[in-house]
Amino acid sequence: MAKTATRSRGGAATKARSRNGKHAAKSGGAAVKRASSNGKRSATKSKTPTKSLSDFITERFDEFSRSQKDVARYIVDHLDEAAFQTAEELARRADTSSSTVVRFSQALGFEGYPELQQAAIEEYRRRDAEGDGGNQALFDFDHSEFEASLAADHANVEETARSLTREQVEACVSALATAHRVVIVGVEQMAFFASYLRHLLALLDIRTEVVSSPRQDAISRLGRVEDDTLVVSFSAGRAHPLVVRAMKLARHRGARTLSISDATLSDVGEHAELTLYYSSNSPSYSRSNAALLSVVQALAYGVYARDKAAYKDRIRAFKLK
Repeated sequence: MAKTATRSRGGAATKARSRNGKHAAKSGGAAVKRASSNGKRSATKSKTPTKSLSDFITERFDEFSRSQKDVARYIVDHLDEAAFQTAEELARRADTSSSTVVRFSQALGFEGYPELQQAAIEEYRRRDAEGDGGNQALFDFDHSEFEASLAADHANVEETARSLTREQVEACVSALATAHRVVIVGVEQMAFFASYLRHLLALLDIRTEVVSSPRQDAISRLGRVEDDTLVVSFSAGRAHPLVVRAMKLARHRGARTLSISDATLSDVGEHAELTLYYSSNSPSYSRSNAALLSVVQALAYGVYARDKAAYKDRIRAFKLK
């Protein structure tokens, strides 16, 4: 999982950055723009790879405001959408305002959003050129909105599978299977997936509880987190404050932590021992959750597959097989 850059906390360094911030931003933005406009020419002259827009954003992530971080997360993880969306469309997807998108572009050193978008287009084209050209599209180019949505879900599952390593998945499955108690935190639209994972684990006789709201009874479940507990968090985009607080509490109590998020620069990922990323690109007005559902079911199946014989009678009792 990608990690955010660590900021210098020294007084002199802070003053120097504050004094030279605009100059550094302009220099950095200019570097990205030069790499975008002269990509092919520079590639022939030098074998040194140019810094991509995504890498540039990731390196400077800690310098952005809270709203600008929402834009940064969305661009890094949804480059193919950001490259061809207007500032208003990008703002809606990132749950912020179009003025924030413009300010974010200027914070990177661009004159405005069109220049940032051009850098995103160039990076997208480079990724596409370096990819496997043998893959066939799920539908013809001239497809309906229904087919476009299905095609996006199909691509999200593929991208999620490619981004996860076997070691990551096995570590998460092992943590779920061996935990004395599992507490799953998911708020708002993520509450459904938290409840569904609890349901699947309960069928395997794993002690599981869900925290889906800031109500007192839910908070009390977090109060019982101990070092033999695994805390699992679900988030999409900017995490709910309750989710972040739960992860911090878990780390403080010595509990194991697992974050499942659609943002590689997730604000809960930095507090998690284990992380799983899922892709949520969508042409619709809401994020796609197809890959997230696949991840939830795959985790539960991974636990079941560790000892099918032990779970066989229990699963038969529920008439699920």
